[in-house]
Amino acid sequence: MNSGFLDKLIERLGRVRPEDVQGYLLRLADEKGFLETIFNAIHEGVIVTDVTGRISYLNRAACALFGLEREACMGEPLAERLRGLDWEKLMEAGEVVSRDMEVFYPQHRYLNFYIVPLSLDPVPAKRPRTDRPERVGYAVILRDITETRRSTEETIQSEKLTALTLLAAGVAHEIGNPLNSLHIHLQLMERKLRKVPAAARADLQKSLEVAREEITRLDSIVQQFLGAIRPARLEARLENVNALVQEAVAFLQPEIENRNILVEQELRSDLPLIKVDRNQLKQAFYNVIKNSFQAMRSGGLLRIRTDVDDSFVTISFADTGGGISPESMSKIFEPFFTTKASGTGLGLLIVRRIVREHGGEIDLASDEGHGLTLTIRLPLRNQVARMLEAGTP
Repeated sequence: MNSGFLDKLIERLGRVRPEDVQGYLLRLADEKGFLETIFNAIHEGVIVTDVTGRISYLNRAACALFGLEREACMGEPLAERLRGLDWEKLMEAGEVVSRDMEVFYPQHRYLNFYIVPLSLDPVPAKRPRTDRPERVGYAVILRDITETRRSTEETIQSEKLTALTLLAAGVAHEIGNPLNSLHIHLQLMERKLRKVPAAARADLQKSLEVAREEITRLDSIVQQFLGAIRPARLEARLENVNALVQEAVAFLQPEIENRNILVEQELRSDLPLIKVDRNQLKQAFYNVIKNSFQAMRSGGLLRIRTDVDDSFVTISFADTGGGISPESMSKIFEPFFTTKASGTGLGLLIVRRIVREHGGEIDLASDEGHGLTLTIRLPLRNQVARMLEAGTP
Protein backbone atom coordinates (compact mmCIF):
# COMPACT_ATOMS: atom_id res chain seq x y z
CA MET A 1 0.00 0.00 0.00
CA ASN A 2 1.21 3.52 -0.80
CA SER A 3 3.17 4.55 2.30
CA GLY A 4 3.05 8.26 1.36
CA PHE A 5 -0.74 8.21 1.29
CA LEU A 6 -0.90 6.42 4.65
CA ASP A 7 1.57 8.82 6.28
CA LYS A 8 -0.49 11.80 5.14
CA LEU A 9 -3.69 10.15 6.32
CA ILE A 10 -2.25 9.44 9.77
CA GLU A 11 -0.92 12.99 10.10
CA ARG A 12 -4.33 14.43 9.19
CA LEU A 13 -6.43 11.88 11.08
CA GLY A 14 -7.51 14.41 13.69
CA ARG A 15 -8.55 16.95 11.04
CA VAL A 16 -10.42 14.58 8.70
CA ARG A 17 -13.98 15.76 8.11
CA PRO A 18 -16.79 13.17 8.33
CA GLU A 19 -17.76 13.80 4.69
CA ASP A 20 -14.17 12.92 3.60
CA VAL A 21 -14.00 9.58 5.44
CA GLN A 22 -15.83 7.69 2.70
CA GLY A 23 -13.41 8.91 0.05
CA TYR A 24 -10.37 7.82 2.08
CA LEU A 25 -11.92 4.40 2.73
CA LEU A 26 -12.71 3.90 -0.95
CA ARG A 27 -9.12 4.78 -1.87
CA LEU A 28 -7.77 2.34 0.73
CA ALA A 29 -10.11 -0.38 -0.61
CA ASP A 30 -8.91 0.28 -4.18
CA GLU A 31 -5.26 -0.03 -3.16
CA LYS A 32 -5.97 -3.18 -1.15
CA GLY A 33 -7.79 -4.74 -4.13
CA PHE A 34 -4.92 -3.78 -6.45
CA LEU A 35 -2.36 -5.46 -4.19
CA GLU A 36 -4.64 -8.50 -3.80
CA THR A 37 -4.74 -8.87 -7.60
CA ILE A 38 -0.94 -8.68 -7.81
CA PHE A 39 -0.34 -11.25 -5.06
CA ASN A 40 -2.82 -13.66 -6.62
CA ALA A 41 -1.17 -13.30 -10.04
CA ILE A 42 2.33 -14.35 -8.96
CA HIS A 43 3.38 -18.02 -8.96
CA GLU A 44 5.16 -17.87 -5.59
CA GLY A 45 3.11 -18.63 -2.51
CA VAL A 46 2.77 -15.83 0.06
CA ILE A 47 1.58 -16.37 3.62
CA VAL A 48 1.47 -13.58 6.22
CA THR A 49 1.11 -14.32 9.95
CA ASP A 50 0.90 -12.27 13.09
CA VAL A 51 3.63 -12.41 15.75
CA THR A 52 2.08 -15.58 17.26
CA GLY A 53 2.10 -17.44 13.94
CA ARG A 54 -1.60 -17.16 13.13
CA ILE A 55 -2.47 -16.73 9.45
CA SER A 56 -3.65 -13.24 8.51
CA TYR A 57 -3.23 -13.53 4.73
CA LEU A 58 -2.37 -16.11 2.07
CA ASN A 59 -2.53 -15.83 -1.70
CA ARG A 60 -3.96 -18.18 -4.30
CA ALA A 61 -0.61 -19.88 -5.04
CA ALA A 62 -0.07 -20.77 -1.36
CA CYS A 63 -3.55 -22.33 -1.22
CA ALA A 64 -2.77 -24.41 -4.33
CA LEU A 65 0.62 -25.60 -3.04
CA PHE A 66 -0.83 -26.95 0.21
CA GLY A 67 -4.43 -27.69 -0.78
CA LEU A 68 -5.82 -25.08 1.63
CA GLU A 69 -9.06 -23.11 1.66
CA ARG A 70 -8.35 -19.47 2.31
CA GLU A 71 -11.36 -18.56 4.43
CA ALA A 72 -11.00 -21.66 6.61
CA CYS A 73 -7.35 -20.80 7.35
CA MET A 74 -7.68 -17.18 8.39
CA GLY A 75 -6.75 -16.76 12.05
CA GLU A 76 -5.58 -20.36 12.38
CA PRO A 77 -2.01 -21.24 13.54
CA LEU A 78 0.20 -21.88 10.52
CA ALA A 79 1.87 -24.85 12.28
CA GLU A 80 -1.50 -26.62 12.47
CA ARG A 81 -2.22 -26.13 8.77
CA LEU A 82 1.27 -27.21 7.70
CA ARG A 83 1.99 -30.38 9.66
CA GLY A 84 5.71 -30.97 10.14
CA LEU A 85 6.57 -27.26 10.19
CA ASP A 86 8.31 -26.53 13.49
CA TRP A 87 7.23 -22.90 13.71
CA GLU A 88 8.62 -22.23 17.19
CA LYS A 89 12.08 -23.45 16.23
CA LEU A 90 12.08 -21.41 13.04
CA MET A 91 11.17 -18.28 14.98
CA GLU A 92 14.01 -18.69 17.48
CA ALA A 93 16.53 -17.27 14.98
CA GLY A 94 14.74 -13.91 14.92
CA GLU A 95 15.96 -13.22 11.37
CA VAL A 96 15.38 -14.36 7.79
CA VAL A 97 15.23 -18.18 7.71
CA SER A 98 15.42 -20.27 4.51
CA ARG A 99 14.61 -23.99 4.30
CA ASP A 100 13.56 -26.68 1.82
CA MET A 101 10.57 -28.89 2.52
CA GLU A 102 8.81 -31.87 0.92
CA VAL A 103 5.02 -31.96 0.70
CA PHE A 104 2.84 -34.91 -0.31
CA TYR A 105 -0.60 -33.27 -0.60
CA PRO A 106 -2.27 -32.30 -2.89
CA GLN A 107 0.75 -33.23 -5.05
CA HIS A 108 4.23 -34.51 -4.27
CA ARG A 109 6.40 -31.41 -4.45
CA TYR A 110 9.64 -29.93 -3.13
CA LEU A 111 9.37 -26.34 -1.93
CA ASN A 112 11.85 -23.71 -0.84
CA PHE A 113 10.53 -21.19 1.65
CA TYR A 114 11.96 -18.29 3.58
CA ILE A 115 10.48 -16.46 6.50
CA VAL A 116 10.94 -12.69 6.82
CA PRO A 117 10.08 -10.82 10.03
CA LEU A 118 7.74 -7.88 9.41
CA SER A 119 8.25 -4.70 11.38
CA LEU A 120 6.28 -1.44 11.46
CA ASP A 121 8.33 1.74 11.54
CA PRO A 122 7.18 4.27 14.18
CA VAL A 123 5.29 7.33 12.94
CA PRO A 124 7.77 10.27 13.23
CA ALA A 125 5.11 12.77 14.26
CA LYS A 126 3.83 10.63 17.12
CA ARG A 127 6.87 8.71 18.45
CA PRO A 128 10.48 9.56 19.29
CA ARG A 129 12.97 8.64 16.61
CA THR A 130 14.82 6.44 19.06
CA ASP A 131 11.95 3.93 19.08
CA ARG A 132 12.76 0.63 17.43
CA PRO A 133 10.47 -0.79 14.72
CA GLU A 134 7.65 -2.82 16.19
CA ARG A 135 7.49 -6.51 15.17
CA VAL A 136 4.00 -7.12 13.73
CA GLY A 137 4.29 -10.53 12.08
CA TYR A 138 6.06 -12.69 9.51
CA ALA A 139 5.92 -13.22 5.75
CA VAL A 140 6.48 -16.73 4.38
CA ILE A 141 7.50 -16.81 0.71
CA LEU A 142 7.23 -20.22 -1.02
CA ARG A 143 8.77 -21.33 -4.31
CA ASP A 144 8.20 -24.66 -6.10
CA ILE A 145 11.64 -26.22 -6.77
CA THR A 146 10.40 -29.68 -7.80
CA GLU A 147 11.66 -29.51 -11.39
CA THR A 148 14.99 -27.97 -10.35
CA ARG A 149 15.53 -30.71 -7.78
CA ARG A 150 14.63 -33.46 -10.25
CA SER A 151 16.93 -31.95 -12.85
CA THR A 152 19.76 -31.90 -10.30
CA GLU A 153 19.10 -35.53 -9.37
CA GLU A 154 19.13 -36.56 -13.04
CA THR A 155 22.44 -34.73 -13.56
CA ILE A 156 23.97 -36.50 -10.56
CA GLN A 157 22.63 -39.84 -11.81
CA SER A 158 24.09 -39.18 -15.26
CA GLU A 159 27.49 -38.40 -13.74
CA LYS A 160 27.32 -41.62 -11.71
CA LEU A 161 26.57 -43.66 -14.82
CA THR A 162 29.44 -42.00 -16.69
CA ALA A 163 31.81 -42.98 -13.88
CA LEU A 164 30.37 -46.50 -13.82
CA THR A 165 30.87 -46.84 -17.59
CA LEU A 166 34.57 -46.10 -17.18
CA LEU A 167 34.73 -48.53 -14.28
CA ALA A 168 32.91 -51.18 -16.30
CA ALA A 169 35.53 -51.12 -19.03
CA GLY A 170 38.25 -51.81 -16.49
CA VAL A 171 36.19 -54.50 -14.73
CA ALA A 172 35.44 -56.29 -18.01
CA HIS A 173 39.11 -56.34 -18.91
CA GLU A 174 40.54 -57.24 -15.49
CA ILE A 175 37.95 -59.89 -14.61
CA GLY A 176 36.95 -61.17 -18.06
CA ASN A 177 40.40 -62.41 -19.06
CA PRO A 178 41.06 -64.40 -15.85
CA LEU A 179 37.57 -65.92 -16.09
CA ASN A 180 38.28 -67.13 -19.63
CA SER A 181 41.57 -68.61 -18.48
CA LEU A 182 39.88 -70.40 -15.57
CA HIS A 183 37.22 -71.78 -17.90
CA ILE A 184 39.88 -73.20 -20.26
CA HIS A 185 41.78 -74.81 -17.38
CA LEU A 186 38.58 -76.38 -16.05
CA GLN A 187 38.03 -77.95 -19.47
CA LEU A 188 41.56 -79.37 -19.36
CA MET A 189 40.97 -80.71 -15.86
CA GLU A 190 37.72 -82.34 -16.98
CA ARG A 191 39.53 -84.16 -19.80
CA LYS A 192 42.14 -85.51 -17.39
CA LEU A 193 39.39 -86.42 -14.91
CA ARG A 194 37.99 -88.92 -17.40
CA LYS A 195 41.12 -91.05 -16.88
CA VAL A 196 40.60 -91.15 -13.09
CA PRO A 197 38.93 -94.29 -11.67
CA ALA A 198 35.16 -93.97 -11.33
CA ALA A 199 35.23 -94.30 -7.52
CA ALA A 200 37.39 -91.21 -7.09
CA ARG A 201 35.88 -89.30 -10.01
CA ALA A 202 32.45 -88.54 -8.47
CA ASP A 203 33.63 -86.11 -5.77
CA LEU A 204 36.08 -84.39 -8.09
CA GLN A 205 33.43 -84.09 -10.80
CA LYS A 206 31.03 -82.42 -8.34
CA SER A 207 33.70 -79.89 -7.27
CA LEU A 208 34.47 -79.22 -10.92
CA GLU A 209 30.81 -78.49 -11.70
CA VAL A 210 30.53 -76.12 -8.73
CA ALA A 211 33.61 -74.22 -9.93
CA ARG A 212 32.19 -73.99 -13.47
CA GLU A 213 28.85 -72.70 -12.19
CA GLU A 214 30.54 -70.00 -10.10
CA ILE A 215 32.67 -68.90 -13.06
CA THR A 216 29.54 -68.73 -15.23
CA ARG A 217 27.80 -66.70 -12.52
CA LEU A 218 30.68 -64.22 -12.29
CA ASP A 219 30.75 -63.86 -16.07
CA SER A 220 26.99 -63.23 -16.05
CA ILE A 221 27.37 -60.48 -13.44
CA VAL A 222 30.05 -58.77 -15.53
CA GLN A 223 27.87 -58.97 -18.66
CA GLN A 224 24.81 -57.68 -16.80
CA PHE A 225 26.84 -54.81 -15.39
CA LEU A 226 28.05 -53.87 -18.86
CA GLY A 227 24.57 -54.23 -20.32
CA ALA A 228 23.05 -52.05 -17.62
CA ILE A 229 25.19 -48.97 -18.26
CA ARG A 230 26.67 -49.33 -21.74
CA PRO A 231 24.66 -47.47 -24.40
CA ALA A 232 23.33 -49.83 -27.06
CA ARG A 233 22.28 -48.89 -30.57
CA LEU A 234 18.54 -49.23 -31.03
CA GLU A 235 17.28 -51.17 -34.02
CA ALA A 236 13.79 -49.73 -33.85
CA ARG A 237 10.97 -51.02 -36.03
CA LEU A 238 7.20 -50.86 -35.81
CA GLU A 239 6.21 -53.56 -33.33
CA ASN A 240 3.11 -54.81 -31.53
CA VAL A 241 3.85 -54.41 -27.82
CA ASN A 242 1.16 -56.98 -26.95
CA ALA A 243 3.00 -59.58 -29.03
CA LEU A 244 6.30 -58.79 -27.25
CA VAL A 245 4.61 -59.20 -23.85
CA GLN A 246 3.14 -62.56 -24.93
CA GLU A 247 6.52 -63.76 -26.24
CA ALA A 248 8.21 -62.77 -22.95
CA VAL A 249 5.60 -64.65 -20.91
CA ALA A 250 5.81 -67.70 -23.20
CA PHE A 251 9.61 -67.78 -22.88
CA LEU A 252 9.33 -67.77 -19.07
CA GLN A 253 6.46 -70.28 -18.98
CA PRO A 254 8.57 -73.14 -17.50
CA GLU A 255 9.61 -70.89 -14.60
CA ILE A 256 6.01 -69.71 -14.17
CA GLU A 257 4.84 -73.32 -13.79
CA ASN A 258 7.76 -74.25 -11.55
CA ARG A 259 7.03 -71.37 -9.16
CA ASN A 260 3.26 -71.97 -9.28
CA ILE A 261 2.64 -68.34 -10.31
CA LEU A 262 -0.55 -67.18 -12.02
CA VAL A 263 -0.02 -64.63 -14.82
CA GLU A 264 -3.04 -62.69 -16.05
CA GLN A 265 -2.72 -60.67 -19.26
CA GLU A 266 -5.12 -57.78 -19.90
CA LEU A 267 -3.87 -56.61 -23.29
CA ARG A 268 -5.74 -53.84 -25.06
CA SER A 269 -6.73 -55.10 -28.50
CA ASP A 270 -6.54 -51.76 -30.34
CA LEU A 271 -2.99 -50.96 -29.24
CA PRO A 272 -1.16 -49.07 -32.04
CA LEU A 273 2.18 -50.19 -33.42
CA ILE A 274 5.15 -48.21 -32.08
CA LYS A 275 8.82 -48.05 -33.00
CA VAL A 276 10.90 -50.10 -30.56
CA ASP A 277 13.87 -52.44 -30.50
CA ARG A 278 12.07 -55.76 -29.99
CA ASN A 279 15.05 -57.62 -28.49
CA GLN A 280 15.93 -54.92 -25.97
CA LEU A 281 12.31 -54.35 -24.98
CA LYS A 282 11.78 -58.09 -24.49
CA GLN A 283 14.88 -58.11 -22.29
CA ALA A 284 13.31 -55.33 -20.19
CA PHE A 285 10.09 -57.37 -19.90
CA TYR A 286 12.09 -60.48 -18.87
CA ASN A 287 13.80 -58.58 -16.07
CA VAL A 288 10.58 -57.03 -14.75
CA ILE A 289 8.70 -60.35 -14.84
CA LYS A 290 11.56 -62.25 -13.17
CA ASN A 291 11.77 -59.57 -10.46
CA SER A 292 8.06 -60.04 -9.83
CA PHE A 293 8.46 -63.84 -9.61
CA GLN A 294 11.28 -63.52 -7.10
CA ALA A 295 9.21 -61.14 -4.93
CA MET A 296 6.24 -63.54 -4.69
CA ARG A 297 5.66 -66.82 -2.95
CA SER A 298 4.11 -69.88 -4.57
CA GLY A 299 0.56 -69.12 -5.67
CA GLY A 300 1.25 -65.42 -6.30
CA LEU A 301 -0.45 -63.37 -9.02
CA LEU A 302 1.19 -61.19 -11.67
CA ARG A 303 -1.21 -59.03 -13.68
CA ILE A 304 0.20 -57.56 -16.92
CA ARG A 305 -1.89 -54.83 -18.52
CA THR A 306 -1.38 -52.70 -21.64
CA ASP A 307 -3.14 -49.43 -22.46
CA VAL A 308 -2.78 -46.28 -24.55
CA ASP A 309 -3.52 -42.57 -24.21
CA ASP A 310 -2.80 -39.54 -26.38
CA SER A 311 0.96 -39.70 -25.83
CA PHE A 312 2.04 -43.09 -24.47
CA VAL A 313 1.58 -46.82 -24.68
CA THR A 314 1.70 -48.15 -21.12
CA ILE A 315 2.65 -51.60 -19.89
CA SER A 316 2.04 -52.23 -16.18
CA PHE A 317 3.20 -55.21 -14.12
CA ALA A 318 1.35 -55.59 -10.79
CA ASP A 319 2.47 -58.38 -8.46
CA THR A 320 1.26 -59.62 -5.08
CA GLY A 321 4.70 -59.75 -3.48
CA GLY A 322 5.93 -57.90 -0.42
CA GLY A 323 6.34 -54.52 -2.11
CA ILE A 324 9.17 -52.12 -1.30
CA SER A 325 9.61 -49.96 1.78
CA PRO A 326 9.62 -46.15 1.38
CA GLU A 327 13.30 -46.12 2.41
CA SER A 328 14.21 -48.51 -0.43
CA MET A 329 12.13 -46.80 -3.13
CA SER A 330 14.67 -44.01 -3.58
CA LYS A 331 17.50 -46.56 -4.05
CA ILE A 332 15.74 -49.08 -6.26
CA PHE A 333 17.54 -48.00 -9.46
CA GLU A 334 20.98 -47.74 -7.88
CA PRO A 335 23.57 -50.24 -9.15
CA PHE A 336 23.90 -53.37 -6.97
CA PHE A 337 21.07 -52.34 -4.65
CA THR A 338 18.77 -55.32 -4.08
CA THR A 339 16.29 -56.53 -1.48
CA LYS A 340 16.83 -60.16 -2.48
CA ALA A 341 19.38 -62.45 -0.84
CA SER A 342 20.73 -63.70 -4.19
CA GLY A 343 20.03 -60.68 -6.42
CA THR A 344 22.65 -58.70 -8.33
CA GLY A 345 20.84 -55.35 -8.16
CA LEU A 346 21.25 -54.81 -11.92
CA GLY A 347 17.91 -55.98 -13.34
CA LEU A 348 15.93 -52.74 -12.89
CA LEU A 349 18.96 -50.65 -13.87
CA ILE A 350 18.93 -52.47 -17.22
CA VAL A 351 15.18 -51.91 -17.55
CA ARG A 352 15.50 -48.19 -16.92
CA ARG A 353 18.39 -47.85 -19.38
CA ILE A 354 16.36 -49.57 -22.13
CA VAL A 355 13.20 -47.57 -21.44
CA ARG A 356 15.07 -44.25 -21.39
CA GLU A 357 16.79 -45.04 -24.69
CA HIS A 358 13.30 -45.44 -26.15
CA GLY A 359 12.36 -42.00 -24.80
CA GLY A 360 10.06 -43.59 -22.21
CA GLU A 361 9.49 -43.36 -18.47
CA ILE A 362 9.10 -45.75 -15.52
CA ASP A 363 6.73 -45.35 -12.58
CA LEU A 364 6.78 -47.39 -9.38
CA ALA A 365 3.90 -47.70 -6.92
CA SER A 366 4.45 -49.88 -3.86
CA ASP A 367 2.05 -51.07 -1.19
CA GLU A 368 4.48 -52.49 1.37
CA GLY A 369 3.44 -55.98 2.37
CA HIS A 370 0.90 -56.28 -0.46
CA GLY A 371 2.66 -55.79 -3.77
CA LEU A 372 4.36 -53.56 -6.32
CA THR A 373 3.20 -52.07 -9.62
CA LEU A 374 5.83 -51.10 -12.20
CA THR A 375 4.56 -49.15 -15.21
CA ILE A 376 6.53 -48.57 -18.41
CA ARG A 377 5.39 -45.68 -20.61
CA LEU A 378 6.63 -45.67 -24.20
CA PRO A 379 5.96 -42.66 -26.47
CA LEU A 380 3.67 -43.16 -29.46
CA ARG A 381 6.16 -41.15 -31.49
CA ASN A 382 9.83 -40.35 -31.02
CA GLN A 383 9.64 -37.82 -28.19
CA VAL A 384 13.24 -37.84 -27.02
CA ALA A 385 13.37 -34.17 -28.05
CA ARG A 386 11.08 -31.69 -29.82
CA MET A 387 11.37 -28.04 -30.83
CA LEU A 388 8.84 -25.65 -29.26
CA GLU A 389 7.30 -22.79 -31.18
CA ALA A 390 8.03 -19.28 -29.93
CA GLY A 391 5.77 -18.44 -27.02
CA THR A 392 4.84 -22.08 -26.30
CA PRO A 393 4.75 -22.69 -22.51
